[in-house]
Amino acid sequence: MNRFKSGLLIPVLATFLATIQPAHAGEIEDRNTANAVAFYEMVFNEKDVDGAITKYIGDEYIQHNPFAADGIEGFRSAISGWLASDPSIHADIVRTVAEDDLVVLHVRSTSAQGESAVMDIFRFDDNGKVIEHWDVVQPVPATSANNNTMF
Repeated sequence: MNRFKSGLLIPVLATFLATIQPAHAGEIEDRNTANAVAFYEMVFNEKDVDGAITKYIGDEYIQHNPFAADGIEGFRSAISGWLASDPSIHADIVRTVAEDDLVVLHVRSTSAQGESAVMDIFRFDDNGKVIEHWDVVQPVPATSANNNTMF
């Protein structure tokens, strides 16, 4: 019987592809998600930037936020300055999404300037350390054209 005509090729291919993915992929994503959440909590809510760097940042740190310098010292300087300028900063993680070595945090951020919706994207190394960061920040407006929230 021809597998192409019988419709068996797709299930056979799917089974094969499932076997080449590491069995522990979900465990790695869970570890990276836990590390991203703990890192965020330590930085923004516990205000322990140095502790977070020591525990959660890898040997390199690639920064994509145009307002922070690249590298670990760039992160330390930007975040420490921001936290010092506004001690009321607080972050509530609303949801997480993980895929491969990436973790996305959807965050409600509050400060003296108001409330913002934040999407932070972290890339992790093989040891579960943050090595790259992107973010998108949007102020929460007083009114909305729809009844949906940003969270």
